[in-house]
Amino acid sequence: MGNRGMEDLIPLINKLQDAFSSIGQSCNLDLPQIAVVGGQSAGKSSVLENFVGRDFLPRGNGIVTRRPLILQLVNSKAEYAEFLHCKGRKFVDFEEVRLEIEAETDRITGSNKGISPIPINLRVYSPNVLNLTLIDLPGMTKVAVGDQPHDIEHQIRDMLMQFITKESCLVLAVTPANMDLANSDALKIAKEVDPQGLRTIGVITKLDLMDEGTDARDILENKLLPLRRGYIGVVNRSQKDIDGKKDIRAALAAERKFFLSHPAYRHIAERMGTPHLQKTLNQQLTNHIRDTLPGLRSKLQSQLLSLEKEVEEYKNFRPDDPTRKTKALLQMVQQFGVDFEKCIEGSGDQVDTSNLSGGAKINRIFHERFPFELVKMEFDEKELRKEISYAIKNIHGVRTGLFTPDMAFEAIVKKQVIKLKDPCLKCVDLVVTELVTLIRKSAEKLGSYPRLREETERIVTTYVRERDSKTKDQVLLLIDIELSYINTNHEDFIGFANAQQRTAANATKKRVMPNQGEILVIRRGWLTINISIMKGGSKDYWFVLTAESLSWYKDEEEKEKKYMLPLDNLKLRDVEKGFMSSKHVFAIFNTEQRNVYKDLRQIELACDTQEDVDSWKASFLRAGVYPEKDQPESEDAMNPSDTVSMDPQLERQVETIRNLVDSYIGIVNKSIRDLMPKTIMHLMINSAKDFIHSELLAYLYSAADQGSLMEESAEQAQRRDEMLRMYHALKEALVLIGDISTTTVSVPLPPPVDDSWIAKEPSPPPASRAAAATAAPPGRPPAVRGPTPGPPPPLNPSPAFGAPPVPSRPGPGQAAYAGDPNSGSVPLIPSRPARVPPALPPGIPSRRPPAAPNRPTIIRPSEPSLLD
Repeated sequence: MGNRGMEDLIPLINKLQDAFSSIGQSCNLDLPQIAVVGGQSAGKSSVLENFVGRDFLPRGNGIVTRRPLILQLVNSKAEYAEFLHCKGRKFVDFEEVRLEIEAETDRITGSNKGISPIPINLRVYSPNVLNLTLIDLPGMTKVAVGDQPHDIEHQIRDMLMQFITKESCLVLAVTPANMDLANSDALKIAKEVDPQGLRTIGVITKLDLMDEGTDARDILENKLLPLRRGYIGVVNRSQKDIDGKKDIRAALAAERKFFLSHPAYRHIAERMGTPHLQKTLNQQLTNHIRDTLPGLRSKLQSQLLSLEKEVEEYKNFRPDDPTRKTKALLQMVQQFGVDFEKCIEGSGDQVDTSNLSGGAKINRIFHERFPFELVKMEFDEKELRKEISYAIKNIHGVRTGLFTPDMAFEAIVKKQVIKLKDPCLKCVDLVVTELVTLIRKSAEKLGSYPRLREETERIVTTYVRERDSKTKDQVLLLIDIELSYINTNHEDFIGFANAQQRTAANATKKRVMPNQGEILVIRRGWLTINISIMKGGSKDYWFVLTAESLSWYKDEEEKEKKYMLPLDNLKLRDVEKGFMSSKHVFAIFNTEQRNVYKDLRQIELACDTQEDVDSWKASFLRAGVYPEKDQPESEDAMNPSDTVSMDPQLERQVETIRNLVDSYIGIVNKSIRDLMPKTIMHLMINSAKDFIHSELLAYLYSAADQGSLMEESAEQAQRRDEMLRMYHALKEALVLIGDISTTTVSVPLPPPVDDSWIAKEPSPPPASRAAAATAAPPGRPPAVRGPTPGPPPPLNPSPAFGAPPVPSRPGPGQAAYAGDPNSGSVPLIPSRPARVPPALPPGIPSRRPPAAPNRPTIIRPSEPSLLD
């Protein structure tokens, strides 16, 4: 008897297929299977019906199989069918099976010949079948009919390729005999994916429909287009037989009669026909599954390991357990607080390498955007001097002042300090916007519980908005404190005497760093110079910004300098983005109306993002290049003489106050730039972190009861169920595979393919084989070494099956067979009398009487002749 463990291999794969199909995914496993491919009306469905012995597949003209049908045949005492999509329902009437297949096909594909790759799983239990799993695929076609898409040929081909390209898939290539084998669609597509023919099994149908005088003998003897697994011929029922409801058993008997009576196929009749095809497929699939088990096991183990961590929290899951809900709520809130803090403070895990976010973005607001907003409101020189002169004149009134009035200085300073309110409030708004984004991002992990996520976002965002107003009040208070007392005794304030001396120094002011006059490189990076196509088009250059100049090079090696632009009299200007351009642009121009570069009055520089533009602008501010101010031209036109008609004394007073204001506003700006980040951090960001850690949970409990907060989303429940089903399916599969492996570990492996029957010369018919064997000449061709007609080989391979594919000499397996009369295996060399099974059909005479075992053997001297 063969190993019982091997019989469990095909049911094992069936269980795996059902497990993974029921959860809607294949778990990235290529399960061993047999795919049936062929052209339309090649007889694929008829072959499958012959296996089952029932009519159960849809029939008709054109394309009938429009979805893959995974047909699992299970040997059983009872006869019925089950669909995976109709669990628990047993179909005893196979006409209902056909109707169900048609209905399920139309449900997905519609009724107009469309196709779909979603398979239908059908399992047939019957005493007339061997354990076998096949996939019936749509027949290959050339022309679209009905409402089929025009690319139906490519769709079907792509669907076939999904199955047959996998190394674990055997290809059953069905070709009608009344068609030239070289034109076979099935063999062509099988050759593409299996050029060596290692996993292709050829099936030749419609042998009874060939033209008179022709036969397929060369094909079936594997001479024309050899396949390692060979060809098997079958004769299906004709359309007339099908319409006349001819019984399949009668059709199988007619098929056997055809092969036994046809002169071209008589000598290979035992290797032809549907029963032999079914046995061969069973053996081939069993061997194939056994060969792929190690790889399948390792894949299952890796999948199980990847799921282990996620499934751990679901193993003892009870949705209505209040203890679990409380624990989950505490963990979620705690995790939210940790994630929020990590976003603010920075963290080494899960670093975003594509964009600034969280604390880094807030830092940029503090130290780039806010200083930029402060400098943007830098006083316009002409306007400021005009205001100072008006203040001095109004304070002196009708008198002509001899001294510079302090009140003019104080009035101008207060007016400039009040202007700081807008950039400070804008800074707070920018930080609030980023905090709200961070709250939303940190709450993403609460997505499994939609109500909890919604309430958490609402509560924390509301708290941040409340702190927003308090922070703004504090910022305005800082400005009011600066306005309340002008401290002219500040250590950094230049004082009256120094202000007068600085007038001359301003004219010759150089942009050098205090550190021994060294030039500071403020920024490096790529920018695009926008130039019209007529002048050469836009180009990317490597820019280097220092305290004195802006230079650009061909690349970042900074060897080939293209140009160096001094920063004197340069200002920044915003430029609208072009209609077709995706880049953000700003410009540099000379305030004295000179050309900046070649014949250009301004250079337009482009960046990929607005953030890059803001960052470059902040860098230019550090270098002393300020933004352009919008200046109303009408005032100069109305009062052209106001600024020109200053007497020398007034001009000196204006210049002195101008220097004093400049010094004091610098002190205030420095103080505000230092205090703003501290104020926002204390009153808003740190306060929000403390709120999340200490008070959020209480607010959540007061907002809603725990049950509603911890109600799972439908997606999460579905994901958990799928994960658990996948996990248990994988575990069960590994247990099954482990059992199979332990029971088959000591069994000799059968050969991958038994192709010993391939004939080198035409073989005599079965009727003359016994006579030929009695007078076997030494040089007899090995073609007659095929199995003798008699009982078919057993379903399961036995230890005696371990012989080499072409038995040119008696091996150990054969010797064992000769001494084992109880073995059920068929010998590979039937010429030795001792190897003939005791039970032979009546048509073949026994070569030696039953008492022969005690007689001395005389075969050994003739053994060398078998090698000639």
